[in-house]
Amino acid sequence: MQQNSGFYGLGIAPNVLAVINKFGFKTPTPIQSRSIPIALEGKDLVGIAQTGTGKTLAFGVPMIQRILQNRGMGLIVLPTRELAVQVRDAIAMVGGTLGIKTALLIGGAPMGRQVAEIRRRAEIIIGTPGRINDHLEQKTLTLSGVKVLVLDEADRMLDMGFAPQLRRILSFVPTERQTMLFSATMPPEIMKMARMFMKLPVQIEIAPQGTAAANVTHEVFVVGRNQKLPLLNKLLADYRGSVLIFTRTKFAAKKVARDVRAFGHTANEIHSNRSLNQRQEALLGFRNGRYRVLVATDIAARGIDVTGIELVINYDLPDQAEDYVHRIGRTGRAGASGHAISFATPDQRRDLQLIERLIKKTIPLAKLPESLPRVEIQPTEDFPRGPRRGFHSRPQGQSDRRTHPSSRPAGSGGSFSSRKPRQGGFRGRSQRSRGYGGYR
Repeated sequence: MQQNSGFYGLGIAPNVLAVINKFGFKTPTPIQSRSIPIALEGKDLVGIAQTGTGKTLAFGVPMIQRILQNRGMGLIVLPTRELAVQVRDAIAMVGGTLGIKTALLIGGAPMGRQVAEIRRRAEIIIGTPGRINDHLEQKTLTLSGVKVLVLDEADRMLDMGFAPQLRRILSFVPTERQTMLFSATMPPEIMKMARMFMKLPVQIEIAPQGTAAANVTHEVFVVGRNQKLPLLNKLLADYRGSVLIFTRTKFAAKKVARDVRAFGHTANEIHSNRSLNQRQEALLGFRNGRYRVLVATDIAARGIDVTGIELVINYDLPDQAEDYVHRIGRTGRAGASGHAISFATPDQRRDLQLIERLIKKTIPLAKLPESLPRVEIQPTEDFPRGPRRGFHSRPQGQSDRRTHPSSRPAGSGGSFSSRKPRQGGFRGRSQRSRGYGGYR
């Protein structure tokens, strides 16, 4: 009897469906139920959905089935090592059971081991732009057999300046292919990429851009810089579960992790100054409870897939309003509830208003504990509501993004032609740096 629920009825082959059921995937997420049937027809696809919504299976299942039917290769390009590892694990879990071999090409890992994986005739290549280009330059990788190409977290790749490297990778991939592009937001650069490198792509948008997870609650504390650490200490005492803390820079992440350990909590850090092994150890330790607190830069805003994170703390507000959505998406995953707390200094009113405009909701203003040191709050208007009189001007397009040392793009720019500054973006680094002292 035909079943009309779960992954049945999406066009998935019986052997692939059996593996999906074996690993406990019972109900497809919205992005999966809408993307899989279209992708199985071989059509190009642009999928817009938040991180943590199941995009890996949305493109992974059609890619695996296409390879089983027609052989050939699949190529998945992602912006960070953590995301690449996460996607490889999911693809290997389903595809490995069906005999499909994968190769993981990321910076910070030995080239020799990656070459060995390629030479075993890996059918799905998963990697970051920099390391994929390294293999292309050394002629250890051939992409002439690619039948399915996936660009995952494409907006993040453009933000990190990977456009020149993506363009070079695409020059090695056959023009006759299926291309799937997945992104959390839809800036103009993404649509330009779709027009240039895809054939009449079907667009699927699961939630409007900037939609925050519905099961995550928010609050913001207005603090002076000397109040951040005492407030963090108080919050870590009030919340007993796993806590993920985001800082703006790698130097701040290192200092905050050290301070959290001084408070008596187990903690580790993830940022671009850490080696691949150090980052993997920190993430594994956070997953299994060895570290209760993980401090990270935005390198991890889309690269941490850990269920059960009770609280996300924005110790520093993000450089771009869109990153707020990705950060808080680390909590409240898999249907669980979560909470996000942000620290905003008195001069960050407009930053907070940009975030509220994006997520289309007002973030409640929390009252500081009486025990914290007092500071003079300026301006005297109620924060953060009210008119924008007196806001300082902010230079546009001075993103403080970090790229992995081994995957740093050879050129600059965030689109396939030229990188335009973001309209209404956050402050440039030169102004942000004032008053942060040793955090820089």
